[in-house]
Amino acid sequence: MRKITILAVILLFLVSFTSSGCIESGENDIETMIVTDMAGRDVEIPENVESIVAVGSGCLRLIAYMNSTDLLAGVEEYEITGGLMGRPYALANPQLSELPSIGPIHGGDMELIVDQEPDLIFRADSAEEADEYQEQTGIPAINLAIGDLGENRDGFYGSLRLIGEILDKEARADEIIEYIDSNIQDLRDRTDDISSENKSKVYVGGVLHRGAHDLRSTYSDYAPFEFVNADNVAGGLGSDHAMVDEEAILKWDPDIIFVDMGSYTRDTIDLDKLVYEELKAFQNGDLYGILPYNWHHINYGTVLASSFYVGSVIYSEEFSDIDLVEKADEIYEMLVGEPVYEYMERDLGGFIELEP
Repeated sequence: MRKITILAVILLFLVSFTSSGCIESGENDIETMIVTDMAGRDVEIPENVESIVAVGSGCLRLIAYMNSTDLLAGVEEYEITGGLMGRPYALANPQLSELPSIGPIHGGDMELIVDQEPDLIFRADSAEEADEYQEQTGIPAINLAIGDLGENRDGFYGSLRLIGEILDKEARADEIIEYIDSNIQDLRDRTDDISSENKSKVYVGGVLHRGAHDLRSTYSDYAPFEFVNADNVAGGLGSDHAMVDEEAILKWDPDIIFVDMGSYTRDTIDLDKLVYEELKAFQNGDLYGILPYNWHHINYGTVLASSFYVGSVIYSEEFSDIDLVEKADEIYEMLVGEPVYEYMERDLGGFIELEP
């Protein structure tokens, strides 16, 4: 009878311990909390997260935006061997390349992640993969949504707020969101009242999309055009990225052509092709290089900086008060902590007039 009583007391203690929100770790009990990630998964994590990894395209960028790179226990191999070009967060944080490798790009390696003993894994992929990593490593895995600054902006903002909740940086998340929204509103306010008949027809070519392309590569919903209410000749394609025919570009005959410098500097764009001589933008010298924002996923700061540049080219009077280099550096300093435009210009040519 005495044995039964002792067993009951033990079971009662275990139930009480489980419901208190603690994880046993050696001799210490870790206080925990439950958070709901961007995939709707409820995940139990330590209340005090001191060490993290961020895996998947675009995930580390969000950690940099949240001023939390000091918590990183390691990075994917790409951050160590891939150089800094095209990624403002990497340019502002070159020390990331000195951290231990947690495996290859787009997901890392679970054994190498475990070796670094992080408290938490941030992932930018599917809920199923987050479940898999959590089950096989025994480390809580939080799914983030990378989103964009268009229709999926809520996902991007939601991820920032989630990181803020977990790392006790809610104020930083609010600061970023308010800053981005105010800049987008500024861009729209400058151009909302311009009538359609007073707008130049514009086109962006050579946009990076899973690699470099020629001038036929374009976006129908190119964010810098959207934010300044530009007349994008490819806007009616009804898809995101598209490879259009040269005949379509000739038919549209845009007044101004922007060229993605990510492709241009890789020599995938031939501006000397005879077929382009017929375009008024070539005849009038209205060709402009623009920084690529799709480089290891979306670089949101470059989206904003490019939007002000596009606005200054199309509507010079409405943007006459903007110093483009100062504005770009203001944006980069806000998001990644350093004014890195000079390095973007060094590596990719920056915002520049091009010779046909």
